[in-house]
Amino acid sequence: MTAKSSRIDNVDPPRSVRVWDVPTRLFHWSLVLLVATSLYTGNVGGLREMDLHKLSGYAILALVLFRLVWGVVGSPRSRFSDFVRGPGAVIGYARSLLSKAHRGVVGHNPMGGWSVMAMLASLSLQAITGLFSRDDILTEGPLVRYVSKETSRTLSAIHDINATVLYVLIGLHLAAVLGYLIFRKDNLIRPMLTGRKTVAAAEGGHQDEPFARAWVAGIILAAAAGAVWLVVSR
Repeated sequence: MTAKSSRIDNVDPPRSVRVWDVPTRLFHWSLVLLVATSLYTGNVGGLREMDLHKLSGYAILALVLFRLVWGVVGSPRSRFSDFVRGPGAVIGYARSLLSKAHRGVVGHNPMGGWSVMAMLASLSLQAITGLFSRDDILTEGPLVRYVSKETSRTLSAIHDINATVLYVLIGLHLAAVLGYLIFRKDNLIRPMLTGRKTVAAAEGGHQDEPFARAWVAGIILAAAAGAVWLVVSR
């Protein structure tokens, strides 16, 4: 009886740890809103809608630039070095999902890490090609005059094709979030709202990590927005 009590007492209870800082959370939900706006306005068309489409595209480009820098100098869990892993780690993690011995990850897991990178790459391509796109009716990107009509049409086609890629990536992301919630009882949405996650003591990396200062993120975002403004206002 004493030995059993001792084993129970030695098991650390689950604890709440800091995961996502405020800049990362604001980036995520702002991006959700802007991408939804861009996809909607791009499909609906119309003069006002396309004006909004261009503005949301500029904002997305600024956010992506911010995230690329924040992925290097931001809080520990937000850095690419924390969650971008090689193929072996990704395959090993995928296999572990089918095992009862699967151990959760506090931040992005190896599969989720590459999902983040794929999303950033697709969003970057979408925003950049949009700067040079034209529909030969009402709307054209702010940099269309710097390329030939043929080049602009090619970039416009890439812009349209990549929109489908974005749909696929978003669908996979939502499916993964739902799958973790149903099959692993792991709510990935709550930490992106509160910044904290409840983890078992057996999971790795269950200590609070220091957050980078928010004012640094503000400077980076302002610089990214300024850079985009300089480009599109030429």
